[in-house]
Amino acid sequence: MKQQTVIVQKAKEYALITVGVMLVVFGVYFFKFPNNFSTGGVTGIAVILSRLFGSSISSGTIVLVINVILLVIGYLSLGKSFGNRTVYGSLLLSLSLRILEIIVPMDKPLTNQPLLELAFAVILPSVGAALLFNIGASTGGTDIIAMLLKKYTSLDIGRSLLITDFLLTVAVFPVFGVTAGLLSILGLFLKSTLVDDVIENLNLNKYFTIICVDPKPICDYILNNLHRSATVFDAKGAFTEKEKKIILTVISRSQAVQLRKYIRQADPDAFILITNTSEIIGRGFRG
Repeated sequence: MKQQTVIVQKAKEYALITVGVMLVVFGVYFFKFPNNFSTGGVTGIAVILSRLFGSSISSGTIVLVINVILLVIGYLSLGKSFGNRTVYGSLLLSLSLRILEIIVPMDKPLTNQPLLELAFAVILPSVGAALLFNIGASTGGTDIIAMLLKKYTSLDIGRSLLITDFLLTVAVFPVFGVTAGLLSILGLFLKSTLVDDVIENLNLNKYFTIICVDPKPICDYILNNLHRSATVFDAKGAFTEKEKKIILTVISRSQAVQLRKYIRQADPDAFILITNTSEIIGRGFRG
């Protein structure tokens, strides 16, 4: 039974990785490649090199070659610490891009609206990357380079990769012109904030601070109806000097609506503070 549960969990995990990778693939292939947007990473390198090499080699082929080389180097250098999820994500991305080039060739952008296309070129990969990062997976590429830098150098990895992405973005100007270059820089700025925002929203929960006289009905509701836990401690009103209790609990957004409604009915005098929180470590939440 335990083994079956592990298999189901792994299947769900890889299904989620597949969804995340395909969002990246669609954003890159249908919107990034045709418009020559480069916001860094292996796909950014591919956009530039495909133009320099002319029609002799496609962007998808370049991504495939670079990722395979990085995977080999990663396995040789990092050994067992090199995750299977990264291998799966990297190969799925590379092969999917190459297959799309064969079955759905793109010789021009889908629309004549570059800003609209830039939005999808940034949003789809950012949402996909956020899904992957949230479960500890990735599409390889510069993530493998980051792993290697972390092991063999004392460089600030985040800053190094940001500088690399910026240089790749600036390289668009001499290769594709001012318009593509400016749009790529805009895309880089959007990408740098969007991934973190998506991850935060994926993990968003509600943190309740409830000040009341009798905590038992509220705690019972939290335990028995919402199947969450809570912490209760003593307090004293500064103005009234009356003894009170403070209940602390963290629940999901949908549960927050139920709890707020219950408290307003069961204890209208209770004082409630509700705060958004996404970094929760502990039982029942992220490990």
